[in-house]
Amino acid sequence: MRMRFKRRMRNLVLPVVAAVLLVGADAGPGAGGDEPAFESCTSLFVGRLASADGSTMTSHSCDSGTDRTWMTIVARARYAPGTTAKVYFEAKRTKGPDDPDRLETGEIPQVAETYAYLNAAYPIMNDRQLAIGETTIGGRRELKSDEGLIDAPELYRLVLERASTAREAIRVADALTAQYGYTDWGECFTFADPREVWHFEIFGPGKGRKGAVWAAQRVPDDEVGVSANASRIRGLDLGDPERFMASANVMSLAEDLGFWSKASGKPFEVCYAYAPESRTSIYCRRREWRALSLLAPSLKLHPESENYPFSVKPEKKVTVRDLLAIFRDTYRDTAYDMTRTLTVVNRKGELVKSPVAHPFLSADWRDLLRLRRERTICSAAATYLQITQSRAWLPDPIGGVVWLGYDNPATTPHMPFYIGISRMPASYMVDGRWGFRRDCAWWAFRTVSKLALLRWRDMIKDIENVWMGIEDAAFADQARIEAEAVALYEADPARAREFLTRYSLDRAEKAVAAYWALADELLGKYAAAW
Repeated sequence: MRMRFKRRMRNLVLPVVAAVLLVGADAGPGAGGDEPAFESCTSLFVGRLASADGSTMTSHSCDSGTDRTWMTIVARARYAPGTTAKVYFEAKRTKGPDDPDRLETGEIPQVAETYAYLNAAYPIMNDRQLAIGETTIGGRRELKSDEGLIDAPELYRLVLERASTAREAIRVADALTAQYGYTDWGECFTFADPREVWHFEIFGPGKGRKGAVWAAQRVPDDEVGVSANASRIRGLDLGDPERFMASANVMSLAEDLGFWSKASGKPFEVCYAYAPESRTSIYCRRREWRALSLLAPSLKLHPESENYPFSVKPEKKVTVRDLLAIFRDTYRDTAYDMTRTLTVVNRKGELVKSPVAHPFLSADWRDLLRLRRERTICSAAATYLQITQSRAWLPDPIGGVVWLGYDNPATTPHMPFYIGISRMPASYMVDGRWGFRRDCAWWAFRTVSKLALLRWRDMIKDIENVWMGIEDAAFADQARIEAEAVALYEADPARAREFLTRYSLDRAEKAVAAYWALADELLGKYAAAW
């Protein structure tokens, strides 16, 4: 009887609670009137000599309240001469891979063969271990073009379909946007292949113009960089192609549009020419400061500086778990910890932090409590967080792995998805943006993360007990699973792919089931306190 009642209450209450929590919790950039338009995602990226195991890494916290949640593996494909490829508008917000409402912007010639890739709101990695992270950097409004076919998510997709290395990705992006036009805001793509990592910034050429303007800077192999919605490239040394690349118009367009003048005698700096407002945003700079300070604390970087080093040499070799810790950071124990002033007097007369205090207060709560907002690296509005590993010493299907977690990184385990897998779990291929669904993986993790905001300091302990166990087990098994996969691959690549597919899907499906159970437990345990 009690079990039937519990199930009935879960089925009645959980969708209502989740839907209520969704409303207002996901206000995107600018929605509350106090967030700048370019404030959304964060990316960290690691050179191979800076990582603990020799892998390169990039990442993307897709901190969006509107992007789609479904993900698929798109297989390799071959095409006959003369075939064309359709290009779409706002593909990151479609309801599924065959969404009848998606909008075409045009067609371009198809290549003879496209690589397989993990397709998300922003496609993540292809089967040559080329991975991409992203942050929107905005740029001057005058730069956005209304001429052309390709926006940022489509440029992502086309690059992953056609390029096998970071350098080739930049060349492909240049060729595509020069011929077919780039129509989006300023974006930073962080490309990582098994050998190199590049920071690539692209902007439109201006209204009425077709093309793009871009610059790229290589991250030193022994260093780590960050992108937090601000342009980071300053000077360019185009005589050193091992470290810098740029479009042919990178300086001439700035002169044509009056953003910089050679005659002024001032050095040309990409960020000040094309996105100066992003360099003055404390919401961006604070994340840069925090990430670089956690990696290299002895630099004693100042939290109010306008510019920080492009990249830093970390004081210890970096692991995926280190990056996860940074993405979960909320400025705890610093002057910018938003929970530090939220104290109450308990029944014993002691001054303690409020049990509902958390670092993700909405604009309404901040106004009520007269708190200044701090944009933490960890985002409660995240759709997903990816951290990729590309490893030259392993076969591509095994060497490329995406550590993926839905919703708030602080409340979610991150699971390994090898790039050699043939499919994603069924629940990961369901879009949850259009309403609550129990067959959607995103909603399992999202429901828990949003429930936690009601009584953070107590609930987060219960949640951490679950995600830590799931994540710890995945990391503990990594070496064993990869050794077994390599042995299978040497005998039969198809068997290795199916082995990795079963492994990745099993891990993910068990985590989803654990999170639906956790949501029920949190409701049962804390409902009386509401």
